[in-house]
Amino acid sequence: MDQQQAAETVIETITAMAQASVPLMLRVLPEADLRFWDHYPENDARDRRTRSRWYYHVHAPGDRDAHEHGHFHLFLHRTQLDDPAAFTRAPDLGEDAPAHVTHIAGLAIDQAGIPVSWFATNRWVTDEFLYPAPMMTAHLDRYNVDDTDEDALVNRLLTAMVALYRDELADLLTSRDAALARLIAAEGPSASEAGHAVLARIPIDLDAKIESLGF
Repeated sequence: MDQQQAAETVIETITAMAQASVPLMLRVLPEADLRFWDHYPENDARDRRTRSRWYYHVHAPGDRDAHEHGHFHLFLHRTQLDDPAAFTRAPDLGEDAPAHVTHIAGLAIDQAGIPVSWFATNRWVTDEFLYPAPMMTAHLDRYNVDDTDEDALVNRLLTAMVALYRDELADLLTSRDAALARLIAAEGPSASEAGHAVLARIPIDLDAKIESLGF
């Protein structure tokens, strides 16, 4: 999917959500008994064909920006990478880890269900296999969650957002690596395993992004 197609899909899906009066997060969360920190869906949304995945969760008040409702975490599966063994850091269980995923980014959503920022996390936050930014950037076009059991508009929007913001995500992941390198230089290798949860963040202005493509 190129950026023009991605922009068209973002416009189409957000418009459809607005017309149905069901914003993005309400298509993912239960109607009652919302639990802070839990994954929604419980075992993540997993694409049948690609094995890419996502989940949404909400931090407790006081542990998130006031304007943020919650955020998605987006992942590639290691099998989607050309060289799955080329990670720089791994979960404690290594190849026996329960989830063989690598984190692309978090996508923060405001109270109206509109994406407001991308952020990159430290390795321990999602217990991922960590790959360097150039390798991640080279595989961003493989992220596709159009075929999960979850809401089709949510799936399509997330696939399109990665395609639309491919350049910005490349910069975000590069900033993540630089921040982590500084931390490790200052504190040692353990800096990737505790604390320093968010290593890089960039704001999203969907209107400006879409207008820049001639829409």
